[in-house]
Amino acid sequence: MTKNENAAYYALGSTDAEHARLMRQAACLAPVTERLFREAGIGSGQRVLDIGSGAGDVAMLVCRLVGPTGEVVGVERDSNSVVCAKARAQEAGMSNIRFVQAGIAEIAENALFDAAVGRLVLTWQPNPALALRQVASFVRPGGVVAFLESGWEPILSMLESLPLWTAAANLICEVCHLSGADLQVGHALYEIFETAGLPGPSMFQEIRMGKDPEIARWYEDIVRSLWPQVQQLNLSVEALGSLDTLAMRLQAELDSSRCVAGWLAPVCAWTRK
Repeated sequence: MTKNENAAYYALGSTDAEHARLMRQAACLAPVTERLFREAGIGSGQRVLDIGSGAGDVAMLVCRLVGPTGEVVGVERDSNSVVCAKARAQEAGMSNIRFVQAGIAEIAENALFDAAVGRLVLTWQPNPALALRQVASFVRPGGVVAFLESGWEPILSMLESLPLWTAAANLICEVCHLSGADLQVGHALYEIFETAGLPGPSMFQEIRMGKDPEIARWYEDIVRSLWPQVQQLNLSVEALGSLDTLAMRLQAELDSSRCVAGWLAPVCAWTRK
């Protein structure tokens, strides 16, 4: 597969199982995401654009920050995800969220926003700086641009002495790379912001680590979502063994070691236009 300048390919799919995985992942990422948005100055009464809304978790988090006098517009290219996000927002009683099915280049909004945000979106863009420039064009002068993206390199180093964890992490990275994604894009955010014509951002990275079974569950979750691509690409998976017991075996390997495991390692960046 090759990168296309006009479209991004999301290797994890848009099944109900992937939506459920995204919701579990969102619960773990919510604290760092909220810290990023608060540090960036997103708050009451603002109008915020959320890019790559997925199942709606970031948009709903932002909705709580801007309150009933604010507005959130979520943009998501996948129709199944838009349906899921709309239903969740309606169930939560969040009437000031609007979800739009569109790619970044297809956004059509007349009024400017106070902020534009995204989480794990630039990772999947064939040209992250171009995508960010397009997003920033919808933000008013002095408004906020804030993104959270993955930065996997420290995780791969952390797992070196854990063979099964390393096999799972390497498979995730290989599938995403072959699908055109960049799991290290977080570390390039400063350059990406500047190339997009924005001021250099404030940045921080946070790594959740330890022996919490939820970390092993995340690895199994994401491998399952990537499995159709693993099979299509005919990648070797012998080192992983059965998916049905992967999380259990990951946890056993970790518990029997003197190591800790980590996941995702999100890099947060924000600036004012």
